[in-house]
Parts: sequence; structure tokens; C-alpha cells
Amino acid sequence: MSMITATTWVPRGHAAPFPNKYEFDEEEYNRIAEMAKLQLDDAKEDLAEAEEQNLEASEEQMDTEEKPKSKKKSKGDKSNGASEKDEDLDDDLKEYDLEHYDDDEEDREGDGDTMGMFGNIKKLVYHESNADDPYITLKDDPEDDEDREELQILATDNLVLAARIDDEVAHLEVYVYEDEADNLYVHHDIMLPAIPLAVEWLDVPVGKGASSVENAKGNYVAIGTMDPDIELWDLDTIDCMYPNAILGEGNSSNTKNSTTPKKKKKKSKKPNDTHHVDAVLSLAANRSHRNLLASSSADTTLKLWDLSTTTCAHSYTHHTDKVCTLAWNPNTPTVLLSGSYDRTVVASDMRAPTATPPRWGVESDVETVKWDPHAEHTFYVTTESGMVHYFDARVAPSTPAKSKPLWTLQAHEDAVASFDVNPVIPGFLATGSADKTVKLWNVHPETGPSMVVSRDVGVGKVFATSFAPDAEVGFRLAVAGSQGAVQIWDTSTNAGVRRAFASRVAPLKEGVEVKERMVGVAESDSDSESGSDEEDEGAQDGWESMDED
Repeated sequence: MSMITATTWVPRGHAAPFPNKYEFDEEEYNRIAEMAKLQLDDAKEDLAEAEEQNLEASEEQMDTEEKPKSKKKSKGDKSNGASEKDEDLDDDLKEYDLEHYDDDEEDREGDGDTMGMFGNIKKLVYHESNADDPYITLKDDPEDDEDREELQILATDNLVLAARIDDEVAHLEVYVYEDEADNLYVHHDIMLPAIPLAVEWLDVPVGKGASSVENAKGNYVAIGTMDPDIELWDLDTIDCMYPNAILGEGNSSNTKNSTTPKKKKKKSKKPNDTHHVDAVLSLAANRSHRNLLASSSADTTLKLWDLSTTTCAHSYTHHTDKVCTLAWNPNTPTVLLSGSYDRTVVASDMRAPTATPPRWGVESDVETVKWDPHAEHTFYVTTESGMVHYFDARVAPSTPAKSKPLWTLQAHEDAVASFDVNPVIPGFLATGSADKTVKLWNVHPETGPSMVVSRDVGVGKVFATSFAPDAEVGFRLAVAGSQGAVQIWDTSTNAGVRRAFASRVAPLKEGVEVKERMVGVAESDSDSESGSDEEDEGAQDGWESMDED
């Protein structure tokens, strides 16, 4: 099984030109050694308990069984002879002390325990450069410079972050998208502890080494998974072993900048005001108040996190069921929109945490919510039944059942699992569905939405659709889904899109024909052969579908 559950873009110019490689320092060694010792102590306790239980069980069995032959044994009994031989063998082996064969000298003398693979690490000699090490005869290779160049990220490159699951192994893939070269490739990845559900890019440094300067810039990512904790990772460091910080109950024991680790305690599933207790379904970073991150969970709560302290600033209980989607108003950055499986949408103002917020209702479970970046007071809601609703936040109903959208669209026959509004081009929408299609829409101020084009782009069920954030690549749409593939669609190369948004598309030179452009990661022969013929035919049929004005 391979699928991508969420994607997001990193704007140009935020990634470091040459990412750093993770350094295993003294502090990290001490932390890992302490964690290994805790695990060893736990294992010893479990083993002692198991041995005690087995001993009690054996004694009970001996008491209940009849042993008539145990009282009478002849002098020539073979069992006695075998016992004597075993005792002689044990005496011969005692001098070798095989039970402590793998122990270090300090362990044999009883001076203390070592941590196995970490026991001799402090005895090693380190050199800043291979040239300083007398035991290395092969000095630095010029190929190292080539490897460094391969890691380089240009100012004209975009990063695309994709939360992937491969055969129950979860990780975040960091792609580099080179628009002019029509190239998309995996730069590095980050291993995750559980199935990822939400990914949000952060432009503020967090965790260990974060600058105290108010306007400091960073390139980080927040990841929500099936676990209740939120992990924060530095995208400019590759091969990192642990997140820079954790938002949640694990913050005090599992982060890189923590104190001495503690033994895990049984976690409570009761919602509280300090951390989530169930899967994190959505994340939303506030671009104006950069130290704020909002999260929503299957525990029915919303939480507002202060990234400067990595603590929960406030918790909200506006919904009665799982809260699956969040969005900050880009024009009024204190207003947070939330959607839930209780079939309601709430617009809460962080300046009035105790006030009763306005609430709207829809016909089925909410899938996504988005503010219109080109209109201050309006927002979109997509649902499980395939509908898209467009509401005015200034017109709040007395009850959710009396909600009246400005317009309603039956976008798909199946759930609209992903949705995005183009941040550069007004009225340009994209919807993705479990029916495996992506649809592009043009919203006219007077007449409402009309479909521009529908495509099966070959990613299976569509779980993620997101427009690029930069004006230079404003028509690029990242699409991903159940087949584990990411496709970057240059929608400006589509004839229908060019007609619908002619004023925003660069005019073509006379006699030049535009070929529709889709960029994905190049597959190996084995990967391409493993795909099913049915899936390939479905994608081909989608590309042959007719465009609509």
C-alpha cells in the first residue's frame, strides 16, 4: 500500500541553499543513552515478572502432578550419571565466564552498566576533517562537492511537502520542483511515528536553536498524525533523528531539547486544555501572528499553540464531533474557521474566547473549509456528499438549520476530499474527490461557478489539491492521492483554462502550439511495470475527456 494523505507548498526563497546535515553531538548522545537505559530497565522488569510468573506456574504444576518414581532411584540410574556429567561440564566452563563474555571490563568489575552499542562511543577520537585523521589514507574526494551541489536548492525552486504511507511506514517527503526544467524529485525525507494526516509549513524557527529575534525567519513543518502529538521539524536539516519540538503531552519527555526522559504513563483519552488526546486532523499557521498555530483533533477540540513556548495557549470546544478542518482568515487574522463531522462550521474570534461564535450548518459531514483570499468576509465549505457551499460570514443564521449560502454547487458525486482557492487568480478553484477526478472552476461574480475542465490525473482517489503560493507559478496545482504519486499540473497549458482566464495568462506567440504539461517524479522500470493496466486506462480516458468553456 502506498498513498499520500496531504501536501503543501513552501514559497520560493525560504529554503536554505545548502541544507545542513544532522550532527550527533554530546547532548544527543546523552539523551539516547538515557532513553536506552530506560528501555533496558523496563525490559529487565518485564523479564523478572515473566520469570516469577513461570516459576509460580511450575511450582503449582509440580504440586498437582503425581511423582511415584522420584523417591526411588537405583545406583545405576542414567539420569544421575547425566547430572554428574553436566556438573563436570559446568565446572570446566566456569573459568571462561561465558555469561559475561560480551561485557566490558568495567561491567565485569561491577563498576556500572554500559549501553551496548553506545558503550564505547566516548573512547573514540574525532577529527574535524578527514585530512587530520592519520588512519584515513583516502582523503576527501571531489565527488563530495558534486553531492553537495545535488542538495542545492535554488531561489527559483519550490519545495512541495507530501505526507506518505508506504506499507505501513510513514514519512514526509520533501520534493524540489524546478518549474523551468519541468523537474520534480525527492530531496530528502523524514521518518514519522504514525500515519500522517495534516501538514503545515511554518516560517518561524521553533525548538532548540530557535532565534529569539522577533522577525527571525525559518523553514519548518508541523505534522499531525494518528498520534495526539504534533511534531515540528526543521526542513533545512537532513538526516535528522528527532523533531525540533513536540506540541502535546510528549513535549516534556520526547523532544530533542528536553531534560531527562521519563517513563511513559498510560495516556488518558479525556479531552483537556493542555494537549490533544486523539488524532490530529488539521493544522493552520497564522501568517500575521507567526507564533500561533491552530490544530484540530478527533477529540472534538481546537487548540491554539504558542510556538515560542511550544505550549497550548487556549483550547476550544465549539463542536460535538471530530474537527477535521481549519482555516485562518487572511484579511482578519484573528478569526479562525473550523469544520466538523457534526455538520457545522464555526467562525471564532481569538480576541473573544468566551463569546458564542456564529455557526452554519450543511447537509453532511464537512470535509474542508477555506476563506476566499480575494473577499474579506466570504468562505467555502465542501462536504462528504460532493457539495461546495459559499457563505457570507456577516450573515450568520439564528440556528445552523437556517443557513443560507450565497450559492451551492454539486461539484462531485462523491466526497470533495480536497479543495483549494488560487491565491493569485480570483475566482479560480480546484476540487479533488474520491471519484479520482480533479475539477477546475471559474467563479463569476454575477452567475456563480462554472466548470472549466475535469481530469483524472492518475493519482487514484484525490486526497490533496493545492495551488502554488508564488505569482510566478500561480497556475501550478499539486495533486496527490491513493496511488502514492504527486503530480504538478501547469493548468495554464490547458486550453479551457487559457480561455477562462485569458486576462491572466501570458499570450502565445503566433503559430506556437501549447502542449498540456504535467510533471511527476520519474519512475523506474520496475515501478512502472507494477502499475495496473486498469489504472493506466483510467488515467488515459481522463486525459481524453473534452474541455468545457
